[in-house]
Amino acid sequence: MAMAVAQKFSHLLSSLWHVGQESVRPEPVFTVDRAEVPPLFWKPYIYAGYRPLHRTWRFYFRTLFQQHNEAVNVWTHLLAALALLLRLAIFVGTVDLLGDPHALPLFIIVFASFTYLSFSALAHLLQAKSEFWHYSFFFLDYVGVAVYQYGSALAHFYYAIEPAWHARVQAIFLPMAAFLAWLSCTGSCYNKYIQKPGLLGRTCQEVPSALAYALDISPVVHRILVSPHSDTEDPALLYHKCQVVFFLLAAAFFSTFVPERWFPGSCHVFGQGHQVFHVFLVLCTLAQLEAVTLDYEARRPVYEPLHTRCPHNFSALFLLTVGSSVLTAFLLSQLVRRKLSEKTK
Repeated sequence: MAMAVAQKFSHLLSSLWHVGQESVRPEPVFTVDRAEVPPLFWKPYIYAGYRPLHRTWRFYFRTLFQQHNEAVNVWTHLLAALALLLRLAIFVGTVDLLGDPHALPLFIIVFASFTYLSFSALAHLLQAKSEFWHYSFFFLDYVGVAVYQYGSALAHFYYAIEPAWHARVQAIFLPMAAFLAWLSCTGSCYNKYIQKPGLLGRTCQEVPSALAYALDISPVVHRILVSPHSDTEDPALLYHKCQVVFFLLAAAFFSTFVPERWFPGSCHVFGQGHQVFHVFLVLCTLAQLEAVTLDYEARRPVYEPLHTRCPHNFSALFLLTVGSSVLTAFLLSQLVRRKLSEKTK
């Protein structure tokens, strides 16, 4: 009897000890200094707030609610993506997609905007998993950007364009937009793959993107320059002007690494130029969507005669842009896999 009581008491003490051990088990370390991650993950002037590699996927999803140097980048685009998802649901409920042949470009630009925002949020959230996934998720991010570039070009060409500019560019606009969107994706993926800072890397990424934007925004710029209407007479014009200003500000912060270059080591959670870039890009997208929605509703007498016989199938070009960009990203990811496997031999 005494032996049985002693055994039960021993088991009780053992259970209490294990419970105590679990209760004092330390929380996982969510961030480390720059020296503890490979140089691939380093950001200019950011020395802390990095997440450790090779943890579980659950760990990285948990970091959605932790402070680290990608947290603001994730949330800026995640919240915008959720807002656009709601916008898309409202749009589907109020616009006759099947009955109105002129509504499809509007659906494509909303869908493309949601795509690039959600892909960007995923990339910034999960890229710290490993070197391979860092490359792969940012390749996915660049696919989203290419999809958005073509969607923007299509919406501007379809709704915002003036007849005079349409007559000049209709034969080449959409095919060139699709090609430049793919080229932008390819250049960005290649720049990430070669990891060469300086002129070569910037040329690969920024020149195709600049060319794509110059073409995509040309109907808007032409309309702003020649339109006889004021912003009050044509409210969409004000939103178009805002989207141009917001994009140029976003591009400036993307390229210059300010303000963190002014405060090295002080912006590991807040205050990075890429975060400001995200904010202005979201504002650009929201202004753009408002503008093209107003154009869709108010400019039907202008755009309907222009697109009775489209010289190119814009839906096919959209699918071609998506497919070619995805294929390019996949092929580059396989090159990354090979490069990393050779490095570990």
